[in-house]
Amino acid sequence: MNELDLNLAKLASNTIRVLSAEGVQKANSGHPGMPMGMADCAFVLWNQFLKFNPSQPDWSNRDRFVLSPGHGSMLMYSLLHLYGYDISIDDLKNFRQLGSKTAGHPEYGEVKGIETTTGPLGQGFVNGIGMAIGAKMTAARFNTEEHKIFGTHKVYAICSDGDLMEGLSSEAASLAGHLKLNNLIYLYDDNNITIEGSTDLAFTESIEKRFDAFNWETKVIDGHDYTAINNAIEEAKTNQTKPILIICKTTIGKGSPNKKNTSGVHGSPLGLDELKLTKENLGFPTDKEFYVPEEVSAETKKSVEKKIKEFEVWNILFEEWKSKNSELAKEYEKFVSGVIPENLEEELLSVLPDSVKATRALSGMVMQKIAELIPGFVGGSADLKPSTNTYLDAYESIQSDSFGGRNFHYGIREHAMGSINNGLALYSSFIPFGATFMVFADYMRPAVRLAALMKLKQIFIFTHDSVFVGEDGPTHQPVEHLASLRIIPNLLVLRPADGIETALCWSMAIRNENGPSTLLLTRQGVKPIVRENEFSNSDVAKGGYLIRKEKADAAKVAILASGSEVNTALDAQEILEAKGISTRVISVPCKEFFDKQSDEYKRGLIPVSVERTAVVEAGISFGWERYFDIPQVRVTIDEYGASGPYEELAEKYCLTGEKVAEKIISSL
Repeated sequence: MNELDLNLAKLASNTIRVLSAEGVQKANSGHPGMPMGMADCAFVLWNQFLKFNPSQPDWSNRDRFVLSPGHGSMLMYSLLHLYGYDISIDDLKNFRQLGSKTAGHPEYGEVKGIETTTGPLGQGFVNGIGMAIGAKMTAARFNTEEHKIFGTHKVYAICSDGDLMEGLSSEAASLAGHLKLNNLIYLYDDNNITIEGSTDLAFTESIEKRFDAFNWETKVIDGHDYTAINNAIEEAKTNQTKPILIICKTTIGKGSPNKKNTSGVHGSPLGLDELKLTKENLGFPTDKEFYVPEEVSAETKKSVEKKIKEFEVWNILFEEWKSKNSELAKEYEKFVSGVIPENLEEELLSVLPDSVKATRALSGMVMQKIAELIPGFVGGSADLKPSTNTYLDAYESIQSDSFGGRNFHYGIREHAMGSINNGLALYSSFIPFGATFMVFADYMRPAVRLAALMKLKQIFIFTHDSVFVGEDGPTHQPVEHLASLRIIPNLLVLRPADGIETALCWSMAIRNENGPSTLLLTRQGVKPIVRENEFSNSDVAKGGYLIRKEKADAAKVAILASGSEVNTALDAQEILEAKGISTRVISVPCKEFFDKQSDEYKRGLIPVSVERTAVVEAGISFGWERYFDIPQVRVTIDEYGASGPYEELAEKYCLTGEKVAEKIISSL
C-alpha cells in the first residue's frame, strides 16, 4: 500500500470507528470497543481482499465473512453500509431498535451480506469451518481440469477472546486442522480485555501454540499496522496449505482518549462527552452525526467496482463451464435447486423390510435411498457410525485429501458437529445430518437452537432414545430430553414407531422448509405395525393419527403414544378389549404437528365417548396436556433410569402392555 493508500486507510478506519461508536451511543446500548479496535483489520480485509458483489449478494463464489463476536455488530453494519449493501445511514441510526435491520447481534436473513447469526460465542467461528468444508465439497463435485471455478474463494472470520475461550471453538479448530482447510483465514482480535477486566484473570494460555498444535498456521501482527495487515492477508491467500489464524494485537476502543484499553468500553456506550472527545481525537467534526467523508465513499465505491468486475469475469467462466459440461451442469442445477422427488414417500417406503428391527436400523436403510435421490444429503456421526446406522454406503468419507464423498467423521465432538452442519446448511444447498445418542443432545443444544433460530434445513439424528438403552444405565438413558427438544421453537421433533413411520418421518424432515428436524430412534427392535385399511401416508404428517381403532362402536379409552411405546399401547389395547373396555390407539410421531391440528380433527381421534385418555411415553410427562378436559392417565418416567436389561426396565417403569392396561383399568 502506498502513502496515499495508508492515509485513506486511516480515514476509512476512523470512519468505521466513529459510525460504530455513534450507533451504540444513539441506542444507548451495545458494544463499541471491538468495532473500534478491529476497524483497521476490517477495512483492509473488505477493501483489499474480500470478494463479493452487493448487487448479486448470493453469488456462489463470493468470499464468506463471519463476524463471530456478534456483539460487535456495528462493525458489520458499518461495513455493509460503506460497501453498498442494503444498510442506510438511517438503519445505522436505528441500531438495536425494534423492527430495524440493525439488530443487537447480526441476524441471518435480515440483510444480505450477513452470512450467519452470531452472538453466542464460538458459534460463528465454527459456522465458518462448515462453510469452508462446503466450498471444498462443491469444488470436488463440480470443478473440471479446464474449469476450476467452484470453491475458489476463501472463508474469513473475525474472532475474539470469548470465541476462543469457549470449548466449542477448540473442538472445531481441531477438526479443521485435521482436514487442512486451506480456504480458511481467521483474524483474532487479541485485545486482552473481557467484560470483567483483563484476560489475565482467567485466560493466560498461548493461543499461538494452541493453534499450532491444532495444525493451523499462525502469524502475529500489529492489528493497527495497515502494511502488516495487508501483507499477512496477502501471504495467507497466496501461500496457504492449512487453516490460518492471524493474531492481531489490538487496542479495544482505539480512538477513545479515556476509555480505550479498558473493560468499560467493551459493552457500554462511550457517553456523549467521551464520544465528542473521540471525534476530536480522530479529526472528525463534532457537529455532524454519522458522517462519512467523501474520500471514503469514493474509495469504497471504487473497491466495489473492482469486485463487480471480478464477478463478471467469473460469470463468463461459469457460462463457459455450463456449455462445455452439460451433464455436470444438470447435476449442479439439481443440487442448488434442492428439488425433492414428488414420489419421495413411495421411494422411501420401498426399502423397508417386513421384520423386527430397531428404528435406527430402519432409518439407516431409508437414508441410503435419500442419498441416492437428493445430492445435497451429507453428514455423519460423533464417532458412532456402527451405533447410529448413519453411514452412506455408496459414498466415500471426507478427508483432507478427498472432499468428493458424503460421509463425515466428526470425532467425539457433538457440539462442533451441530455447528459445522449449520455452516454447511448456510453455505449452499446441502442438507446436512449429524448423529449421536439422544442423551448427548444436550452437548449440541446451542447449535440446535441456532439452527432453529435461522430456520436452517439441518437434520439431527438422536438414537438410543429412551431408558430402553438398557444396561448402559441412567447416564446414557434420556428421560427429559424428548420434552426439552419439543419446547424449541421451529424444531420439528419426530419419533417414529416402526418402519413405515420412520420412512414417512424422514420424508417430513426432508420436505421441512421451516427449520431443522430431529429424528429420535430406538436402540431396541420394534415390530412392524399392521394398520387399518383407511391408513394414508399423509396421516403421519398430521402428527397424530388413529393407528388401531376399537372393536366396538364407541371407544371408552384412547391411548396416545409415540415411538416404541406405540407397540406397547397396542398390546395394552388387546388386553383392554379382551376385558370389554373399548379402546383405540393414536400414534403421535410429532406432537407439535398433532397439537396444531384443529379441534375437529382431534375430536375425530378422541370422540365424545372417550372417558379416559392415556399417554404412554418413555420420558417425563411434561408437555402432555389433557385433551378436551378428559381425565388422563400418564404412563411416563419422571425420574432417572436404572442399569439393567431393557425388558426388565419395561417392567420396572410399567411400560408393558399388561402394566399399561392395569393402570388404565384402575383409573376407570
